[in-house]
Amino acid sequence: GKAYLSRTEPKVLDGRSGEEEEVSYQLYPGHIPTSPLQKALLAAGSAAMALYDPYRHDMVAVLGETTGCLALPSLRDKMKHHPEGYRILQERPRIRLSTLDMARLRGLPPGSLGREYVRFLEDNKVSPDTRVPPKFVDDEELAYVIQRYREVHDLMHTLLGMPTNMLGEIVVKWFEAVQTGLPMCVLGGAFGPVRLSTRKLQVLATQLVPWAIRSGCNASCILNVYYEQRWEQPVESLREEIGILPPP
Repeated sequence: GKAYLSRTEPKVLDGRSGEEEEVSYQLYPGHIPTSPLQKALLAAGSAAMALYDPYRHDMVAVLGETTGCLALPSLRDKMKHHPEGYRILQERPRIRLSTLDMARLRGLPPGSLGREYVRFLEDNKVSPDTRVPPKFVDDEELAYVIQRYREVHDLMHTLLGMPTNMLGEIVVKWFEAVQTGLPMCVLGGAFGPVRLSTRKLQVLATQLVPWAIRSGCNASCILNVYYEQRWEQPVESLREEIGILPPP
């Protein structure tokens, strides 16, 4: 398909050749239409930068958008065929500081999803507002799917009990790779360990990655959970419901 919407009425004529010019439009705010060749070049460049510096979240985001052409429609279909996932697609909730009642979440009981999520944000000094909006996904609904995936990423850290250091990010990426099929997650899980020490590599290979893969296979689709309506639910209860195995 084309990366833009075209208009034929009224027709715009090129003064020299008389040929019609196609007028392109953004499919959503911030959308940048790109050809398959441009996507391939963006994917190659962002992959190289992301491998060089795994904390370049902007490059990781571009890589996810330009290589997710098969995984994103599959994720959308899973959401459409699930009651809670379908409601998320219809209502389009966002996880941002502007949509979160942080005082209320801090006041929830210890062990609840909302309280542990806030604890994760504060302990790791991260914010949901750092998730960049999509630009290169040529479908408005799929753009929301990848935006939703990005905004629940910190919730995956919370549910998996993983910090934001390199070891924790690799474990979460393996879980998300199995769950989503996004090539970006596979790349991060496969090449992230090159920066780890021998001791951490041993722990990763023998305990954490096998657990993350088993949990990813066992769990239901992580995008089919309306987390904003589960803040009071205990983390242990939600883990059981989704199918995440107890952390090692």
